[in-house]
Amino acid sequence: MGDAAHAESLDHEVFRAPFTVQPEFELWDTPDNYKRNHLGSDRLPARMKVWRVQKTGQEIGGVVARGEGFTDSPDAEVLALGFNTGKSYGDVGIGRQGSFLQWGYSAPPSQMTEPGQKLFLNCIHYIRKFDGKAPLLRCQTIERSRIVVLAGAINRVRGDRKAFFLWLFPEELYEKYHSDPGGLAAYYKANLELVYHDKVYRIDDDLKSLGIESNRKIESLQRLIKLLDDAEHAATVRRMLGHYTDQSFDTPQQWRQWFEESENRIYFTDVGGYKFKVVPEGYLTMETAKK
Repeated sequence: MGDAAHAESLDHEVFRAPFTVQPEFELWDTPDNYKRNHLGSDRLPARMKVWRVQKTGQEIGGVVARGEGFTDSPDAEVLALGFNTGKSYGDVGIGRQGSFLQWGYSAPPSQMTEPGQKLFLNCIHYIRKFDGKAPLLRCQTIERSRIVVLAGAINRVRGDRKAFFLWLFPEELYEKYHSDPGGLAAYYKANLELVYHDKVYRIDDDLKSLGIESNRKIESLQRLIKLLDDAEHAATVRRMLGHYTDQSFDTPQQWRQWFEESENRIYFTDVGGYKFKVVPEGYLTMETAKK
């Protein structure tokens, strides 16, 4: 990441309080790496609106995290997207997870622009609201859209490409796709909502056979719990619930009770292991912000 941030998300409070941040915008050429890794159906523009956070003149020098999966838990948020020439559009320049402020720029305040200095101070002011809020999870796996990008890059790997393939993808796909990265990427993209992790990244054909189109929607979890009453599918559903949650119950009634009590606090995380997790009671309250 270099000196700039993208112009999105300027409505966040860190751009307003306690200091008003007024960036000066410029149009910069869209980096080739953005175009190469972009998965959307839309085309990125030839030039992108950015503003300088610091003034070092370096194209690289800092980074916080990839954007994929950064916000798939309710304790994390992106405060600014960093302009970079090495990773993907949407990667984090400034972020928050729990009580941790992740400032990805490399320059000291003396080399920041005036808007950059004000934003830095505002971010420090903002993070105090989350004092005592430890992160809910740590990164264990790769977010599913990133798997599509990696599938399309297998021919660009230096070294043992077979080892790279088998590190990420099932062995049964190797013969068909090891020399066809485009086909492998298309396969995962077409089944994106059913990607899960079990030593490698797979497509959940069991869910598909049940007519469930996504493994990360709360409705899908609710549907699995209802299917516990179906003798034909109960054994398969129990195994799937064991994979997609950290819970273990003996009866369908216990599963229903857990879901009803936790529904408003359940979220799905790719990077946390492709599981439904439950936010601890009281975690999302802003009591610490009032101190």
